[in-house]
Amino acid sequence: MTTWILLRGLVREQAHWDGFAERLAGVLGAGNRVLPLDLPGNGVFFRGTSPTRVAGMVAAARRDLADQGVTGPVRLVALSLGGMVAVEWLRRHPEQLLGAALINSSAAPFSPFWRRLRPANYGRIVCQGLLSRDRLARERMILDLTTHHLSAAERDDIAERFRTVDALRPVSAANTVRQLWAAARFRAPRTLPAGPSVLIVNGAGDRLVHPACSRALARAWHCPLAVHPDGGHDLSLDAPDWLAATLAAWGGGHQESGDQGRGDQGRGDQGRGDQGRGDQGRGDQESGDQETPPR
Repeated sequence: MTTWILLRGLVREQAHWDGFAERLAGVLGAGNRVLPLDLPGNGVFFRGTSPTRVAGMVAAARRDLADQGVTGPVRLVALSLGGMVAVEWLRRHPEQLLGAALINSSAAPFSPFWRRLRPANYGRIVCQGLLSRDRLARERMILDLTTHHLSAAERDDIAERFRTVDALRPVSAANTVRQLWAAARFRAPRTLPAGPSVLIVNGAGDRLVHPACSRALARAWHCPLAVHPDGGHDLSLDAPDWLAATLAAWGGGHQESGDQGRGDQGRGDQGRGDQGRGDQGRGDQESGDQETPPR
């Protein structure tokens, strides 16, 4: 039995996977189980205190696994801040991992801060995300920044569900700041330990984190890179079928065409859009690569 651990991003919890865990389990089939975890300060641990270092989040996640009786090596599927947790886990405890898939993640020293969080979003994030008391407006703003493919009706439905989640398990302002501080001070290692396989997954239409950040990680660590040609930041909501198939091809025993191991080129031909065709370099052609730092 292979256990797949799902880790969400900043101030998000397992409910924000919104059914993706079940979708992935269905694609993986027998012999696999999918287990979402919450980080301290979020979800079932919303009354706790978020660590101000990513290493503290790793320690908490490992304790949670032990409490649930998970002992064998696991696979991590991690989005955004969760990707930083996965990288620190790889650095500190590689023996516990079969592999890690990092979705739209970023980290110093490989990318500057103005690519790790695009400057065009600073105002909305502060005004509608951090300062606003309107939970529904905040969730709509987050979905607008992180998805491309959802209809207006779908976004409204998801925003309503997520507003309920936030009302039941609110993340405190203090924990929000602590998580931001942990992310801001995190520095990824120049190299990763041998053993666990690592897949970088990117939505080329990510409006929150520049897609160049994923490419930088893939190049630095010589990892395969799976690119959805226009998917947004939250691929589990925006392109769930593509993401589940991509993860299954990587770690579920359903390999496609053998291109996945081309890590020395910093790019995997895992998939292009919903057709599953190889992405040979669309991301490097984005005009957004010329984005300049804020002044």
